[in-house]
Amino acid sequence: MKNKKYLPIISAIIYSTIFGFSFMFSKIGLEVMTPIELIAFRFLLAALTMTTLKVFKIIKVDLKGKNIKMVLLTSFCEPVLYFFFESMGISMTSSSEAGLMISLIPVFVAIFSMIFLHEKLKSSQLGFIVLSVGGVVFINMMKNSLSLSGNFLGIIFLFLAIIASSFYNIGSKKSSANFTPIEITYVMMWVGAISFNIILIATNLIKGTMGSYFAPLAYNQAIIPLLYLGILSSIIAFFMVNYTISKIPVSQSAVFANLCTIVSILAGVFILKEDFFWYDFVGALMILIGVWGTVYFGERDNYEVLIHTELLEE
Repeated sequence: MKNKKYLPIISAIIYSTIFGFSFMFSKIGLEVMTPIELIAFRFLLAALTMTTLKVFKIIKVDLKGKNIKMVLLTSFCEPVLYFFFESMGISMTSSSEAGLMISLIPVFVAIFSMIFLHEKLKSSQLGFIVLSVGGVVFINMMKNSLSLSGNFLGIIFLFLAIIASSFYNIGSKKSSANFTPIEITYVMMWVGAISFNIILIATNLIKGTMGSYFAPLAYNQAIIPLLYLGILSSIIAFFMVNYTISKIPVSQSAVFANLCTIVSILAGVFILKEDFFWYDFVGALMILIGVWGTVYFGERDNYEVLIHTELLEE
């Protein structure tokens, strides 16, 4: 029982680490693929892999007789709407603006969880969430000198990405009452694969380049990023996200996303040989303290929720 209490936390740390490295692999993949190609092939690989695992009964997915409307809506929020709005927003704004906006997701998730899930959030937890978000904001402000693009439409797209991700967290929590994390992830991968490949098909039809649809896959440089993004960053990471959300309050699970910033910085320093500055250390420390405080002060509530869940399952 005691060990199970920490499984959601371990899961959150693992998926944050995986997502943190995904920025580096995306950068590599984008050298030979367009953004829509990278996203479309990523989720197509993920969906086909999960289907193969399902066929060979390595994973169990049973959607028969279940109302999947909530799961479909959740999947449409993320990855579809979130990835679309985020990519549009990033293309129209500066990197500092995008980083600052996306870092606000845990705050909105916390607000939405109180409204739609009636989760109780202690003032101390809210303070630590803000501290963690502040760490991400601080790093982005210092790294990019807070350059402002002045593109209002880009800011709107980023705000919509925040809303989409927040509703995904709420939807995943609600869906966990009737679906396993594997089932939610399975639907997510197929919704993402179908949606983004439809966009890619339409793009190729307009350009008259359908004959070269799978041309990017001929590059060796595309294979490793797709394997990482499709298998680790999509299947495994999103499964762990859905598992974590199903076990602890979403206001607490969402704050772990800020750990991605620390991982991406470390990946840049040790793998891409980028510089490490004093503000990276200060911001990372703020993030770590914020995540620790959010989890620590909600630990008793998490333990009670876990006991209640297991009693229901028995």
